[in-house]
Amino acid sequence: MAEGMTWSIEEADKLTQAEIYGEVLTQIGAKDDKIIAMTADLAKSTKIGAFEKKFPDRFINVGIAENSLFGLASGLALAGFKPVVSTFAVFAALRCAEQVRTDICYQNLNVKIIATHAGISFGQAGSTHHCTEDIAVMRSFANMTVIVPADGIETGNAVEAAMDLPGPVYMRIGRGFEPAVNVTKDYGFKIGKAVTMREGKDVTIIACGVAVLQAVRAARILETQGLSVRVINMHTIKPIDKEAILKAVMDTRRIVTVEEHNVECGLGSAVAEVIVESGKACGFTKLGIPDTYAIVGYPEDLYNYYKIDADGIVEAVSALMGKEVEADENWDDET
Repeated sequence: MAEGMTWSIEEADKLTQAEIYGEVLTQIGAKDDKIIAMTADLAKSTKIGAFEKKFPDRFINVGIAENSLFGLASGLALAGFKPVVSTFAVFAALRCAEQVRTDICYQNLNVKIIATHAGISFGQAGSTHHCTEDIAVMRSFANMTVIVPADGIETGNAVEAAMDLPGPVYMRIGRGFEPAVNVTKDYGFKIGKAVTMREGKDVTIIACGVAVLQAVRAARILETQGLSVRVINMHTIKPIDKEAILKAVMDTRRIVTVEEHNVECGLGSAVAEVIVESGKACGFTKLGIPDTYAIVGYPEDLYNYYKIDADGIVEAVSALMGKEVEADENWDDET
């Protein structure tokens, strides 16, 4: 764990995910002079500027040239450095997809990509600055690890874990003051291992990113209606925690996935792939941005509009509970 942190759990609600990652990266950088922080004229917006203030000789701003940013990062990685690249998600995943794929992932280089303003967190900026396709793009690249932290506390844990993991990592965080869902950072964060936020036996909600808090809130509401709801924080999309998914299928027989991403090829699709490949079956619903470009608006309004807030999740779970799900006691058979 990084020592001497300048933020506390009590302050997590007052800091953005990006501000916490900037602080954590700076603390790690004090111990490892191979870390190079990089951006494309977005040091202030992405908060990687915190690293620049402490280590200006290990900070590179390429200007508005994102494609060059990722190409340069690959070269530095080949030279033995540990580049950390930070820019908006829409630039990292879409504008620079070729460089990420060919320059970084193809060579399995040790480049960490921390992408801010992901999903619809910059909703008022319009569709050109939304990024609801990045999970789909990044999880399709061989060698890439994809992490979607639930809040600032988890972002700090994820940055630390990512820096210890060889190879490329894509981390997706938001823009605004994402409320904390975790109450402590000492919950055993591990890349590829989901976190069970609440136990339940009637239905499981699997969420990532800002949707985790909404899922927890929905579970509390549903509990007052007599439902026992399991909530899983699937912070790592790739490699995904197959064991947690299949246990939820066996225990609850009903799964709802929630993500701030297009419903095509994101968390929901990744979960569905695991279920189908297992040969099991269950009641299943995917929540997210429908196969469209999101409208313009403040994030909280858009969460409600696309029914990925607590109210929307409650509605989806209630609908799923109304469907008949066949119980098969012979699922464990080898035949």
